[in-house]
Amino acid sequence: MPPMAQIDAVFFDIDDTLCATTAFAQRARRNAVRAMLAAGLRGDEERVYRELEEVIAEFSSNYEHHFDKLLLRLPESALADHNPALVVAAGVAAYHDTKFRELAPFPGVSELLRDLRAAGVRVGIITHGLTVKQAEKLVRLGLVPHLDPTAIFISDQIGVAKPNPKIYQMALERCGIAAARALYVGDNPRNDVTPPRQLGMLTCWARLVRRHELGDAPRPDFEIESFGELRSILRDRLRVALPD
Repeated sequence: MPPMAQIDAVFFDIDDTLCATTAFAQRARRNAVRAMLAAGLRGDEERVYRELEEVIAEFSSNYEHHFDKLLLRLPESALADHNPALVVAAGVAAYHDTKFRELAPFPGVSELLRDLRAAGVRVGIITHGLTVKQAEKLVRLGLVPHLDPTAIFISDQIGVAKPNPKIYQMALERCGIAAARALYVGDNPRNDVTPPRQLGMLTCWARLVRRHELGDAPRPDFEIESFGELRSILRDRLRVALPD
């Protein structure tokens, strides 16, 4: 009989962990600006794009009216005699079209999540963001069939945000899993390593995008640059019965 696995559950972050959200968002915003210019907005593409980036930085990525605010910041001549609602709609449509075409999980993600479920390991999500947006990402990524529906925790939905360790504590308690028997995988050490380690969870720093440095966060138990590496860690070091 093979040795018993050392974990009962693996929880994942979404953004820049399961998919390259930052790079995708940049492409989608660029396509939105180009569509707005094609719809009649006047201006230099780079200047308009930089202004949009400022809007997002000031109002947060979860704000719903970035393009409306963008038009307010541009010279009146930028619109000329065009209807601003149509220009904004062109940007929104281009952004979502990019989402339909390009949002995809990193290589190996779907297969690993599927194999974890088959091995009897609970597969969950602990993520920061708006409920609808984060849930939509999971649907578009095609990962919902591989997740335990009772183990999905979105900060907006449960009222606790990272880096508050309570979001991890709530996930453990609601799933009935001991901290030492759970692994968390995320890209941001401040949010995804420090808090779960405080509770005694195992942690894995996903460095597929390399947006963050370790800083003063504690050293994670594992570091990966691909999901092939994570598969090996789970199989060889945590004794999960996974195929090669």
